[in-house]
Amino acid sequence: MSKTLIEIDEEALAVAQDAFGTKTKKDTVNRALREVSDRVKRHEARMAAERIAAEALDLDALTDKAAYRPTPGDDDQGQAA
Repeated sequence: MSKTLIEIDEEALAVAQDAFGTKTKKDTVNRALREVSDRVKRHEARMAAERIAAEALDLDALTDKAAYRPTPGDDDQGQAA
């Protein structure tokens, strides 16, 4: 960890301390940074999962009923005589 001198918005800090339940400026800033980092990682993971799902699953094929439902006059496979 490094030590850095920064100016902090005291009102925003107070809101963050209330939200996180932290007591010190250091704990509050570190918690906020971890929260943002975790959120970015979750977003990146979700985007990667969506890309994988889009490549693996063709939703247009699933919504095309003609692709999986027989039409009258087709083979009568699976129907009782």
